[in-house]
Amino acid sequence: MPALKPAYLIHGDDHGAIAERRAGLQALALQEGDAASMEVLGGDAATPAGVAQALAAMTFAIGRRVIVVDGVERWKQAEVEEHLVGALRDMPPATTLALFAREEGRTKAPAAVHAAVKSANGQIVEQGTVKPWELPRWAREQATRLGLALDQAAAKALVAQVGERQQRLLRELEKLALELQGPASPGPDSPDVESARSEGGGGRTAPSPVSAQLIEERAAHSAERRVYALADALVGGDAREATLTYLRVRRQGERLSGLLYLMASRMREALAVAVRMQAGESAAEVKRTLRMPSRVADRFIADVSRTDPERLRAALGVLADLELDTRGGAELRADRTRRSHLGEDTQALRAIAAISSPA
Repeated sequence: MPALKPAYLIHGDDHGAIAERRAGLQALALQEGDAASMEVLGGDAATPAGVAQALAAMTFAIGRRVIVVDGVERWKQAEVEEHLVGALRDMPPATTLALFAREEGRTKAPAAVHAAVKSANGQIVEQGTVKPWELPRWAREQATRLGLALDQAAAKALVAQVGERQQRLLRELEKLALELQGPASPGPDSPDVESARSEGGGGRTAPSPVSAQLIEERAAHSAERRVYALADALVGGDAREATLTYLRVRRQGERLSGLLYLMASRMREALAVAVRMQAGESAAEVKRTLRMPSRVADRFIADVSRTDPERLRAALGVLADLELDTRGGAELRADRTRRSHLGEDTQALRAIAAISSPA
C-alpha cells in the first residue's frame, strides 16, 4: 500500500477526476484504520490562515493526521505567502495536508501553493481536460495502461459514441478491460500517482485487442440521455431516480456546473408548460411546441401535470442557491445559511432531496 505523503495539491479543470482523487485519498487514509484521523476544513477554516492554525493546533489523535481542504482555487497569493508557506515548511510529523483546487479559466491555485507543497516534499497532480482533437490519442494511452490495444479507428469510435468527457471515456475503457481481462491491479486513478504509474502494467504482457466494431457493440452511448433523465426526475419529483441518476452522471465525469445549467433549463421549460396548462391549454397543444421526441414529450407533460407552478418556481430557487453555494458566493438572503463549506455532491444531493420532497 502506498504511503501517504506530507502534502498534496490536486488541481485542474477536470472536476470529476479531482473528486475521484479526493475519494481515493480518503480511502487510502482509511486503510490505516484507527491509526489515522481525517479532518475536513470548511468555511472560514478553509483559508491559508485557517490551515496554518489547524496545523499548529495540538491534537490528541493517535497516528497520522489527514487534513483535507477544498476551494484552494479561491486563495490569494499574498495570503498564502503570509500564512501557509511557513506552516508547511514546519509541518508537524505524521501529518498529511491535502489541498484541492477545482480550477476554471483564470481561477487557479496560486503559484505560492505549488511552491509550498514542493518544499514540503509533497505531491502535485494536475487533472486537466484534454482538447477534443487530442482525445483519441489520450484514449489509446489510457487503454494501453489498462492492458488494452486500442487502434486509431477504435479510439475515434469510442470518442464519437461515448462523448468528450475524460472520466466517461475512462469508465468505458475500464469496463472493457474487466470484460476482456478480469480484475486488474491499481491503475492510473490510484490515490498515489507515482506508485500507480510504477505498477500500472499489472504484469500483463498480451494486451487485449479492441476494434471499432467491439466499441460499437459494448461501449455505452453518450450520457446525454442520462443527464436529461436527471432533470426529468426532478421535474417529476422522483427523489430516488434523481439521486441515482445524479450519482451515475457524476461518476461519468459530468461537472456540477453543467448539470446545474441543464437542470435549471429543464425546470424553466417545465414551469412554462405548467403555466400554459394551468391557463387551459391541452396536452396536445403543448406537445406540438416541444422540441423533443414524441415519447419523451408525453412523459415530460405527464410529469408536469402532476405538479404545480409554485413547486417548480421553488425548485428554481433551490437550484439558484446551489449554484451560488458551489461557486463560493455570498448569501442571497439574511434567513438563508450558506453551505459553501460542504462538498459539491453533498450540496447537490441536499438540493435534489429538497426539490423532490412533497410540498
